[in-house]
Amino acid sequence: MRIGVLTGGGDCPGLNAVIRAVVRKGVTDYGHEFVGFRDGWRGPLEGDTRPLGIPEVRGILPRGGTILGSSRTNPFKIEGGVERIKANLAEGGIDALIAIGGEDTLGVASKLTELGVPVVGVPKTIDNDLGATDYTFGFDTAVNIAMEAIDRLHTTAESHHRTVVVEVMGRHAGWIALHSGLAGGANVILLPEQKFDLDKVVEYIETRFQTRYSPIVVVSEGAMPSDGDLVTQGGQLDAFGHVRLGGVGQWLADQIEKRTGKEARAVVLGHIQRGGTPTAFDRVLATRFGLHAIDAVHEGDFGKMVALRGTDIVRVPLEEATRELKTVPAARLAEAEVFFG
Repeated sequence: MRIGVLTGGGDCPGLNAVIRAVVRKGVTDYGHEFVGFRDGWRGPLEGDTRPLGIPEVRGILPRGGTILGSSRTNPFKIEGGVERIKANLAEGGIDALIAIGGEDTLGVASKLTELGVPVVGVPKTIDNDLGATDYTFGFDTAVNIAMEAIDRLHTTAESHHRTVVVEVMGRHAGWIALHSGLAGGANVILLPEQKFDLDKVVEYIETRFQTRYSPIVVVSEGAMPSDGDLVTQGGQLDAFGHVRLGGVGQWLADQIEKRTGKEARAVVLGHIQRGGTPTAFDRVLATRFGLHAIDAVHEGDFGKMVALRGTDIVRVPLEEATRELKTVPAARLAEAEVFFG
């Protein structure tokens, strides 16, 4: 078989580990040939490819990002996009696709499967918000990066007697904020799952100062105050209809400083959470996903996504994988000091 591989959406530690596992097992065990499509769905849309054999995947296991490039291209928003993809796949002799991505990339894969394109999906997102899998690779790395930043910020906050607000990624789900905040000993954790009461946050911060300690607040980019809306960077939407978030950390720091009279600083971790070498957990999970993905393709089990259930890798329908986002449940919220309205 001649198999195409693509990575779409935001970059993520562990993408290269998936690519490596797919190619190494596919070539060595099954004798398949591979083609890399550049920049997500733009690759098959424009027929933009690169060689993808064992020499090309040597040494990429610890490397962050993706050697194939990525984008947020949505072929269903481009006139004739699906027809162009089908034509390019046929012209290139591509028998199947392995799509590595999150909600949007796999949503396209699910629709293409319904239209007769043979696709197998691999779940990727640092947000850990795909409902059909217990964990996605990239999440553990992002949490560890955020935790280390929080550890470092404790000492500078104490030295200057100031509040530090740490803004982390998380549009709809607060998994990164919850895990990094708990692991880093944050004093307040604010998530998108439930709006927060600013008065209560300020009250707790003032109490914290009375104990002669400086508070650390961790906030997801999608968190909202009970009497406000999302903080965005302009109103432009991407190809999948998402507005660009960012700025809630600075907004919160300004409000805290104004109400407490004590200095507050915001630290936005941003794409630092996505970059760099993946943790051991993410390398192993990504590798296992890749091995099982090529098995599914070899067996002709298309329209599926590989997923982690407990400690096992299973296959689930792509439509199930993208049907519902996995947000932080109420039972997990109760484990942390999270403030709501």
